[in-house]
Amino acid sequence: MAREQRITEVFVEIADTLIDDFDVLDLLQRLSTRCVELLDVASVGILLADVHGDLRTVAASDERTQLLELFALQHEQGPCVECYRSGQPRTNIDLSRRETTMAWAQFATHARRTGYAVTHAIPLRLRRRNVGALSLFQTEPRHLDDDDLVLAQALADVATIAILQQRTLEQSHVEKGQLQTALNNRILIEQAKGLLAERWDTSPDEAFATFRKYARARHLRLAELAHQVIDGSYDTTAILAEAAPHAGKAPSNRGGPDGS
Repeated sequence: MAREQRITEVFVEIADTLIDDFDVLDLLQRLSTRCVELLDVASVGILLADVHGDLRTVAASDERTQLLELFALQHEQGPCVECYRSGQPRTNIDLSRRETTMAWAQFATHARRTGYAVTHAIPLRLRRRNVGALSLFQTEPRHLDDDDLVLAQALADVATIAILQQRTLEQSHVEKGQLQTALNNRILIEQAKGLLAERWDTSPDEAFATFRKYARARHLRLAELAHQVIDGSYDTTAILAEAAPHAGKAPSNRGGPDGS
């Protein structure tokens, strides 16, 4: 399939999800994986600012512990912080060049150890309002060209529109409250993912993929399902049973029907 056709399909797919009652977290998760596909980068994270202006990770193209730790470092230092504060992209950053990473040496060192060679930070912005940043990582020491960077900004703009949909710029208190809710919901999902991974004796990646597929098939919000999983009111064997016919080997459930 031609890349131009795939780009068109992705934007149509994303636009089609922007209904009145869409799930922001699910949309951002989908967008992060589409960025990997279209930009040919290794990993992508989406970071949003909370009510205090501090960045928090709300979506990632994969859930590897090392990658999430790397995003966590960017809450305090790194190109995403600078990108968010300035509203300007930071692109084609060679992580091996000490002169370009002196301001955030801890982040750069961890990124290299994780296997990344080049990173980029694209602002999530609407006019003059910045709400976060899109973080891109490459394992190969090559740069993104101008066309790729334009596409990355367009994808970031789609994410921003999704976040700020149905809100006016004058209603900043509503906007901040909804962003904070999204950040709090991410914590719930992380807790549910860890609980399911331990219960099913599988990896966090596999547990999250099964959990998300089940929620999407039943039009359940990720955060609401996560809350029920955590408080024990949802039978997680139902989620496992749904995944089993579609997987070569379903994760084992070490507990009984109630997950105990």
